[in-house]
Amino acid sequence: MNYQTSIGLEVHVQLLTRSKLFCGCSTQFGSSPNSQTCPVCLGLPGVLPSINKKAVERTILTALALGCKVSPFSRFARKNYYYPDLPKNFQISQYDEPLAKDGYLEFELDGKHRRVRIQRVHLEEDAGKIIHGEDIQNPEDKDSSFIDYNRTGIPLMEIVSYPEIHSPEEAYQYLVNLKRVLGYLEVSDCNMEEGSLRCDANISLAPKGARLGVKTELKNMNSFKEIREGLSSEIERQAALLDKGEKVPQETRLWDPHEQATIPMRGKEEAHDYRYFPEPDLLPLKVSQEWIRSVKEAVVELPFHRYQRFISQYHLPVYDASVLTDSRELADYFEECVRNFLHPKVVSNWIMGEFLRLVKKETESLRKIKMKPFMLAHLLEEVQKGVISGKLAKEVFQKMFKSGRPAEEIIRQEKLGQISNEKELEEIIQRVMMQNSKAVDDFKKGKDKALIFLVGQVMRETKGRANPDLVNRLLKEKMGVRE
Repeated sequence: MNYQTSIGLEVHVQLLTRSKLFCGCSTQFGSSPNSQTCPVCLGLPGVLPSINKKAVERTILTALALGCKVSPFSRFARKNYYYPDLPKNFQISQYDEPLAKDGYLEFELDGKHRRVRIQRVHLEEDAGKIIHGEDIQNPEDKDSSFIDYNRTGIPLMEIVSYPEIHSPEEAYQYLVNLKRVLGYLEVSDCNMEEGSLRCDANISLAPKGARLGVKTELKNMNSFKEIREGLSSEIERQAALLDKGEKVPQETRLWDPHEQATIPMRGKEEAHDYRYFPEPDLLPLKVSQEWIRSVKEAVVELPFHRYQRFISQYHLPVYDASVLTDSRELADYFEECVRNFLHPKVVSNWIMGEFLRLVKKETESLRKIKMKPFMLAHLLEEVQKGVISGKLAKEVFQKMFKSGRPAEEIIRQEKLGQISNEKELEEIIQRVMMQNSKAVDDFKKGKDKALIFLVGQVMRETKGRANPDLVNRLLKEKMGVRE
């Protein structure tokens, strides 16, 4: 039977703040276990939490960028459950009064425009981390588990979509584009390896035209690729159950990347299982219209809109526009270069080719690259004017990338300029023809490949500096061909 797949995604984003959500402890990654804790984030008796304003502002900024309505009044709640990495036995989150709701994310899927609605965007604190013995070097501890509370209290922004994603590929594209938005807004580093971006997926299958089926929640997916694989596996599992007339149990399942299958973890909790109630130690959060207006000024042009503009304004292919708008820094670099060299497709070719190749090789942050956009523009001008050949331009480009020296200086000091002096080239061509008389005879007999060989010999003699068009013309004239 054909089923309708409904997927809702819960994305947890660690916000870029120097301190935790309710205390002043550092959020730096990689510190010694339990070195970034205090009585507040450990929930010791008698302590009072205090809200991190920067975390609130970055959540408002994201909500506005996603078209959400920011609530003038929201409240924190206690989500009660026991787990060893939760020292208070409750998590401070938001429940029925979130900071923002009713937004959307736009992206393209198979060339078609998609808009997935966002149900809510809210703030909550993170739990700690359990480290099991198999991850510890000391063999004596292999049967033990340890708890690192450094992550306890880290500010998380949760973005919850409606269950209107209908395939693993669509879920993948949703996440890729959401990550781009977060990067453009600079609210998170989105580093999945460090836990800065995590995603749980709710998925259900139902016959076409029916209401939503029984959902399962998928956890333990550490990359967008694994999320796509996990969802595909779960769709197959649920479809097989339904085909046999069996019910899909409501449960939380883990993704096992080695077995390429989902495995049961526990029965799925309902909201009442957590015994939510308003957090008594925090006042309700009031957001004024003036505060919203001040935050809104920081909303930049979002990646999907920029992608569409690059296609319409610069007449770039879809692929080019997608690559160039992948990050805000790369899109800014491209546009700054185009302002100095008015040939967008040429700039795009160089950035997507040599530039990104070296960025990947050198693992450079775009902000630290020594070669500024105007410098690349000047190099392309030199190629356009015939001062340097395209082949040698790549050599100059590499030197510029590593040193930050301007193209003009490198070309002049290393004598890389293109030879366009006819008299100088005629002497070289005459010598090449004398040394390769057979190729000359072959060309005169109508073998066009002989000309290519002779041009190559001249380029070798000049170390690639000869103007190839001029070499072609002079060679033909010398061999009796007039154009």
